[in-house]
Amino acid sequence: MNITLEQSGVTALITVKMEKADYQDAVKKELKNISAKAEMPGFRPGKVPTSVIQKRFGAQVKADQVNRMLGEKLMGYIQDNKMNILGEPMMSEKQQPQDIEKQDDFEFLFDIALAPEFKVELTADDMVDFYDIEVTDEQVDGQVKNFAQQAGHPENVESYEERDILRGALAEQDADGNVLEGGINIDKASLMPAYFKNDEQKAIFAGAKVNDVITFNPFEAHSENEFAALIKVSKEEAGNHKGNFTFQVEEISRFVPAEMNEEFFDRIFEPGTVKTEEEFRAKVKELMQTQHVADSDYKFLLDVRKYAEEKVGELEFPLELLKRFMKEQNADKGEEYVEKNFDKSIEELKWHLIKEQLVGAQNIKVDNADVKAQAIKATRFQFMQYGMNNVPEEYLEQYAAEMLKKGDQVNGLVERCIDEKLAAALKNVVKLNRKSVSVEEFQKLFEN
Repeated sequence: MNITLEQSGVTALITVKMEKADYQDAVKKELKNISAKAEMPGFRPGKVPTSVIQKRFGAQVKADQVNRMLGEKLMGYIQDNKMNILGEPMMSEKQQPQDIEKQDDFEFLFDIALAPEFKVELTADDMVDFYDIEVTDEQVDGQVKNFAQQAGHPENVESYEERDILRGALAEQDADGNVLEGGINIDKASLMPAYFKNDEQKAIFAGAKVNDVITFNPFEAHSENEFAALIKVSKEEAGNHKGNFTFQVEEISRFVPAEMNEEFFDRIFEPGTVKTEEEFRAKVKELMQTQHVADSDYKFLLDVRKYAEEKVGELEFPLELLKRFMKEQNADKGEEYVEKNFDKSIEELKWHLIKEQLVGAQNIKVDNADVKAQAIKATRFQFMQYGMNNVPEEYLEQYAAEMLKKGDQVNGLVERCIDEKLAAALKNVVKLNRKSVSVEEFQKLFEN
């Protein structure tokens, strides 16, 4: 087998010439294996004549072996010659048709997209912005309030205040204010007057008490969809019930935030670690600062990307080949998709190549333990969103294990591990231009 390379800048043409002697032994061996297992009418198992096997399976076996050897030799050549290719080898547009049955010798041509050669290096002479996000007392107050709300509970009360939930019987009235015979009658309806769209209807419920019977117009109080859902009919049918209804208050439910006590502290953080409100606030502030460090690192890596891309400058890419490759990979999405996303894909490819060098320079490795830890961290963060900060480790591991069964999520976790390690490493390499900002100022950095 003869393999040759013609390179021009960031494109190359690999020619693979294959003769009969290259694949003949492999074909004979496979046909022999088939013959030993073949069962055909008129022949004993394993006794089918070679000529019959050849006639029935010869062309397919030949094609399979030629393709197998072609793939192995092509990728072996690329690896042996340390070629940094983009995408995968593509059959060249110069390729001539090959007749697998009639030809003994074959010639295959492959177009190769090569990565541009460049060197990126970051040192202490390079300065990159790093944002220290301030945690104010007001923000701590807000987070403490959120935790108290999340850990709160509903409680029945006797009189209505804003944001309470009212439950009771809802009945449609006729024009004279009596219960409409055959009209809408809901035994257990729920109302939240604070969210009515009509202030006049909202005001009707001010000071309502258990056992009160209130007359109001739910059609005016709600949007069309909400009204239809309340009276449990279709949106079209709801238009036939625009009059007044009576509502008998049977229950008033108020959501009460958790009290600042040890039971509440133990629900949010590991039991026994927080004893007083002062300690709780300090722990909340520490938690917020930890999250802000992750946010700062994320922004830092974005700024590293911008800085490194500017330092590297323009890179030459085999655009025609890459666009062809993208079209082949996204044939189901059409050419319009490729045209719309091609420039962005080249931007991401440039960063991928730069990041690859930075990761290599810092000797960053990611193993299974790192990925598992990242999955547990992601799971813990999801629970934290609901105010659950002290979820037992065994439960976190169970949820993380499910996450690790999904390939796309694993890939995302690996990338997150790499990004975290790269940010941590580069903070000790480049000079940090530290800037102290508020949360609001930090968020505005992402608006452009």
